[in-house]
Amino acid sequence: MVHLATVNTPPDSGSDESDTTAELKKVQHQLSKVQLQLADEDDSFTTSVYGSRFANQDLPRNEMPEDEMPKDVAYRMIKDELSLDGNPMLNLASFVTTYMEEEAEKLMTESFAKNFIDYEEYPQSADIQNRCVSMIGKLFNAPVGAGVGAVGTSCVGSSEAIMLAVLAMKKRWKNARQAAGLPTDRPNIVMSSAVQVCWEKAARYFEVEEKLVYCAPDRYVIDPAETVALVDENTIGICAILGTTYTGEYEDVKAVNDLLVEKGMDVSIHVDAASGGFVAPFVVPGLEWDFRLKNVVSINVSGHKYGLVYPGVGWVVWRSAEFLPQELVFNINYLGADQASFTLNFSKGASQVIGQYYQLIRLGKKGYRAIMSNLTRTADYLTRSLEVLGFVIMSKRSGEGLPLVAFRLPDAAGGGEDGGRTYDEFALAHQLRVRGWVVPAYTMAPKTNDLKMLRVVVREDFSKARCDALIADIKLCMGLLEQMDHASVQRQQDFIHRHHLTSSKASHNHPKFRKEKHSIQGKHGKTHAIC
Repeated sequence: MVHLATVNTPPDSGSDESDTTAELKKVQHQLSKVQLQLADEDDSFTTSVYGSRFANQDLPRNEMPEDEMPKDVAYRMIKDELSLDGNPMLNLASFVTTYMEEEAEKLMTESFAKNFIDYEEYPQSADIQNRCVSMIGKLFNAPVGAGVGAVGTSCVGSSEAIMLAVLAMKKRWKNARQAAGLPTDRPNIVMSSAVQVCWEKAARYFEVEEKLVYCAPDRYVIDPAETVALVDENTIGICAILGTTYTGEYEDVKAVNDLLVEKGMDVSIHVDAASGGFVAPFVVPGLEWDFRLKNVVSINVSGHKYGLVYPGVGWVVWRSAEFLPQELVFNINYLGADQASFTLNFSKGASQVIGQYYQLIRLGKKGYRAIMSNLTRTADYLTRSLEVLGFVIMSKRSGEGLPLVAFRLPDAAGGGEDGGRTYDEFALAHQLRVRGWVVPAYTMAPKTNDLKMLRVVVREDFSKARCDALIADIKLCMGLLEQMDHASVQRQQDFIHRHHLTSSKASHNHPKFRKEKHSIQGKHGKTHAIC
């Protein structure tokens, strides 16, 4: 049998053993003064996530926990928490893409670790962005040629793209005013009162006055003549929307452009094609709204809407470098490569840009045309079905607008706020939520007699079969509400507002920032629509 014994460290050769012992004790004494806090806990393992102690504890909310958590437990606990979110495929409020092919998802996942801004390290990712800009610019009929071609960049979404476009218009206007010796303290921008809230943010953040073209009870887009009439020497540009958030209608960009040309007014038009930029070129290619028009100097589009990419990616394209002032572009030598940068952020992942490139080359024009045609057919089918149920349709059909359906309850005869009807659009939206559908109800833009409306966005994964299920549930919910008297409906709405709607239970907003009064919503009660 082999016996194991303690292995002693022999003293150094040539040294006295007593001296060595004294030196060792001295070192040990000094080490005892060093305060180290090293891990000494046993790792915990469990055969079941729900058999672990973590399943019987609250998830950390406000402070980082002291101890670790096994990776499978952390995954399951967070996954269970997220299961309380709604089903994205039943969220008919949003334009944002909820379906991509597995191959696209795999490419995007493989690129999570790439910092897109590092052109030197990831030159192919940068080149892929440039390819996308070129493809999108040509889709919008941008001028091509050495020194005269369009320029553009990717963004986090259309909100950043719009901020950049407003900055460019303001700076270009300011430079022209300064060159002429004129004041530059009162810039303004002309836009619809139905704009998405990012336009209000851009105007406020960059100190540009908003000149609003108001909607009317029978008109939900800008009036071209009224729009041009608001232009003055301080106007940095006009915003025209290719597919409004509420009704999806295309504003008449050509009429605005032609009026400016007729009057000899050199005023820039920016087209907010966040939703329509990937729809109109395939469904109504003859519609003139893009760089075919002389005064259109810049266009934004959301890749994560009808560009068919998961959020968030957007694009902004300028007609030529002339319309992007050089002083806004920074040349940065970062990690060894000189690069031109015009963004509001810096580091960002490359995944969404790569996802956009996949869709552009995977689908091609034929694939996009097929998808947008199907969405248009589905929207028209839903429109006809809702008309049969008695709704008033507010959106356009047959490709004259986005593939969405905006509708409202009819003006009923009789007394009361809703003409004898016991419920309104908001009550119907809440009842549909019980069935799992998110169909938003909105209060329209100001000066439309406080019109209420519902809106269904038809996305790529909204098939005819799912559309039929929605129609059946709308009919079911209407039947239930019609059996309830006004008091019962009101009690139900009060209960939903107090206990069901997340927005009414939100506690993360500081009291100082609640119920603002400076936006169009704050002033007029218009709903900031989801996009």
